[in-house]
Amino acid sequence: MRRALAVVAGAAAAVSSLALAQEMPAGFGPNPSLPAPTRALIPTINVAPAEPWPAGTHPVAAPGLAVNAYAAGLAHPRWLYVLPNGDVLVAETNKPPKPGDGSGIRAAIMKHEMKKAGAATESANRITLLRGVAPNGTAASRHVFLEDLYSPFGMALVGTDLYIANADALLRFPYQEGQTSIGAKGVKVMDLPAGINHHWTKNVVASPDGKRLYISVGSNSNAGENGIDKEEGRAAIWEFEIASGMARIFANGLRNPVGMAFHPQSGVLWTSVNERDELGNDLVPDFMTSVKDGAFYGWPYSYFGRNVDTRLKPARPDLVATAVVPDYALGAHTASLGLAFYDGAPMPGFRNGALLGQHGSWNRRPHSGYKVIFVPFADGKPSGPPQDVVTGFLSPKGHAYGRPVGVAVDKAGAILVADDVGNMIWRVTPAAR
Repeated sequence: MRRALAVVAGAAAAVSSLALAQEMPAGFGPNPSLPAPTRALIPTINVAPAEPWPAGTHPVAAPGLAVNAYAAGLAHPRWLYVLPNGDVLVAETNKPPKPGDGSGIRAAIMKHEMKKAGAATESANRITLLRGVAPNGTAASRHVFLEDLYSPFGMALVGTDLYIANADALLRFPYQEGQTSIGAKGVKVMDLPAGINHHWTKNVVASPDGKRLYISVGSNSNAGENGIDKEEGRAAIWEFEIASGMARIFANGLRNPVGMAFHPQSGVLWTSVNERDELGNDLVPDFMTSVKDGAFYGWPYSYFGRNVDTRLKPARPDLVATAVVPDYALGAHTASLGLAFYDGAPMPGFRNGALLGQHGSWNRRPHSGYKVIFVPFADGKPSGPPQDVVTGFLSPKGHAYGRPVGVAVDKAGAILVADDVGNMIWRVTPAAR
């Protein structure tokens, strides 16, 4: 017991010392300083080429913490969901083929760069179940839980109904606690905007009372260049009422909301949002924000509140005037995808704060992101600077050993991180003393 208490105290002290040692970095926080936009004929392309993790290496955990491989050899694992019995679901997935994909110089360049970054793999279209923790820290068993899906991403359990968000539809599957596979066909409960799928990931979370689902849908473009008509129902978070089957847009103007989670104290929905590119090295910061019913967050006409994006013609000053300022900036081009609030016991310094998986930049010099960070909360709001939790995903040469995406807290209170380039799930715990 004394040893366990010492480990917990050490983890709490590590988090506290991190908070005291850091000041708010540029491009972060509730009031980031935003530079003037800059534009170039050819945008900055600075992809971190994918490189396998060298044997015996792993990411670097913050002082007082340890990180170990929980599962290896997965196929582009992007998202995580922890079931009530402690089983961990992993979405092994990638983007579906786009209509007309591969046409044009820009598309060819992007495909080349995506391949270099390790993001051009074919989607496995399955969900894998990981169970338990073996003595060496890896999953005790692994099972194919669902397959033959269509670029699956978000997962949410309500009672005995498991909802899976494919790239084009929300599906419902029957679930029994403890089962290691589902053979039943899913029932489509809602079509989701698809088509061009510039942003293909669709996440889903259930409200704390289990009565509603919230589904995130990213935009079909960077900044509306494909036409506003192509954005119908997109750049938004939808609300689906389970009992009635009715759906509506809950909030919009969110370029690419990916992570979603309800704060454990306030019960308020939060989301992490990837903002637009090609306005300069330090514009526009990604952000996380509480999501207000009926709110408009600016995209594509303005950013971080009412800063007008002059690329949009015709302008919409009427909409810009209503744009809500996000709660907390997360740095330009960090690709902040994963979002989870920590509610475990072993690392009390993280409790009720936000963990974010920053996938990393492709069009910024130097690179940004490529880490898992923690943002402390007080009274349901961010209350301090970000703190690095897991780093070391970039090699000294600027190559990517891995890229963190989804984050989750397992039943034992460890932090799980999906690494879609390293094809790993990492597990963060207090360091042994």
